[in-house]
Amino acid sequence: MSTGDTFTSRKNRFLNRFYARLSRRKRGVTAFVSQPEPRTIGSFARGRQLAAGNLLFAGYLVESTGESLWSVEAPNAAFDEERHGFAWLDDLAALGNLAAREKAQAWVWDWIDEFGNGRGPGWTPELTGRRVIRWICHAPFLLRGREKEDSEAFFCALSQQTWFLSKRWPGAAPGLPRFEALTGLIYAGLSLEGREELADPGVRALAHECNEQIDDQGGLPTRNPEELLEVFTLLSWAAQALHEAGRGTAHAHTEAIERIAPTLRTLRHADGGLARFHGGGRGLEGRLDQALANSHTRDRHADGLSMGYARLSAHRTSVIIDAAPPPKGSASYNAHASTLAFELTSGRRPLIVNCGSGATFGLEWRRAGRASPSHSTLCLDGYSCARLADPERGSGREALVDGPKEVPIEISEVSDGLRFQGGHDGYAQTFGLTHARSLELTFDGRGLAGEDMLLAIDEPSKKRFDKAMDASVLTGIGFDIRFHLHPDVDSALDLGGAAVSMALKSGEIWVFRHDGGFNLAIEPSVYLEKGRLKPRASRQIVLSGRAMDFATRVRWSLSKAQDTAVAIRDLNRDDDVTEVDLST
Repeated sequence: MSTGDTFTSRKNRFLNRFYARLSRRKRGVTAFVSQPEPRTIGSFARGRQLAAGNLLFAGYLVESTGESLWSVEAPNAAFDEERHGFAWLDDLAALGNLAAREKAQAWVWDWIDEFGNGRGPGWTPELTGRRVIRWICHAPFLLRGREKEDSEAFFCALSQQTWFLSKRWPGAAPGLPRFEALTGLIYAGLSLEGREELADPGVRALAHECNEQIDDQGGLPTRNPEELLEVFTLLSWAAQALHEAGRGTAHAHTEAIERIAPTLRTLRHADGGLARFHGGGRGLEGRLDQALANSHTRDRHADGLSMGYARLSAHRTSVIIDAAPPPKGSASYNAHASTLAFELTSGRRPLIVNCGSGATFGLEWRRAGRASPSHSTLCLDGYSCARLADPERGSGREALVDGPKEVPIEISEVSDGLRFQGGHDGYAQTFGLTHARSLELTFDGRGLAGEDMLLAIDEPSKKRFDKAMDASVLTGIGFDIRFHLHPDVDSALDLGGAAVSMALKSGEIWVFRHDGGFNLAIEPSVYLEKGRLKPRASRQIVLSGRAMDFATRVRWSLSKAQDTAVAIRDLNRDDDVTEVDLST
């Protein structure tokens, strides 16, 4: 980390502590301007686990029998951040029974007693914004049956946190953290009696951030689909709060919502979940549907390209491809080397996936999840198409560097379907080879034909390839084309090892074939999923070969078996993910 960055980080931590302590001097409020409406969606199953004392935060499960949430020793900083952000209130409110309410009330007033004096790790702008939104959303749930002095302490703590946000929102990092801080400020300023003047600077700042952070394609610099959904949700909440307060929404704010909605539709698979790229997951259950419904925007990008992703879809089959260079600089701290990787979902069932973010499973899993072999794409000689820089001093963050710079693409319609063509130069510097990929999805959604090529396209590239060949003693440059399968997919080698059959829970059968001359195998893989205690075991199809010349071509296909019906009633119910967590 540079000296300037270290100074800025230290300055932010000092100012957070200073204004948190100063907030104790601010007078409290006594009521809401109007009865707040809950906007957040929680998990009934997680609420039940929390009420039972099973604390699952940041991939760690801690059992708490009767003691306060705040007396539990945090295994790491991410665990602390999750509990101080209070998103777990959504889950207890979703459960909604007496035991859940009593637990939520105890944990909230314990926080006020222990941290309401401006101390503790929860006094950062983004965590305070997240916490304030939950307190206000669930105030009727929390205040029911409480004494007057408890109510006064609650409103006093809310007022102090709102003042803290008004002073410290600029200290939040650009992107999702700052949107969280500003939305919390606006929401609290509009909701709390006598705090309306604190909302106005937040409204102006949020409009500015919309112009700065949301690009013309409706995307974020991080290119993280789940992060985009969270930002979109916050912008929708802020717009609703302004509307209910009888105030207009800034033009830049409204335009950002209108730009993001079509992008999220492009990034949404046939089963309603988001594509999992650049550190993002599928999104909280129901949040995407709710956010899109609240936006009242039904447009979709006509060319199928959004935030650097291409989409092919037909008859409940969706294919989403990473079709742009990876993020750069500070936006790349969670970025993956996934250029030209794709995911395929059929109806309600994911088939081809990326491994996902391993951030909640520790540093090594986090690094592994960011590498090209963890994605459904071609990898050369075990290399990734981008590499991780050395960790920044002080933060430990690792930027993604030396990634593809040129990623030309074209999406077109052919006689029997939709075609994506793209290429990237991520391996050109080391091996002199450009990876080109073509994907064609038939109009009936029953087949995807693919072609991967490795090309030395000019004289300097050919010289680099010859040098790499010499280093391999003319044995060629090894490559693997990986197709990671969702854990629910049953796979088996067929036709004497020439094909792979894949059975989905819906009853559909898909078959993978290739044009011969290469080695086909099924190997172990993992599915890295937030909210679980450990990675889920899965499998991957690996098509291997060696590049011996200036041009290497591999053709393959994924198609539904002929005896798979055109329409299947997918009535199999999924196991509740949160319930499974405690036993896996």
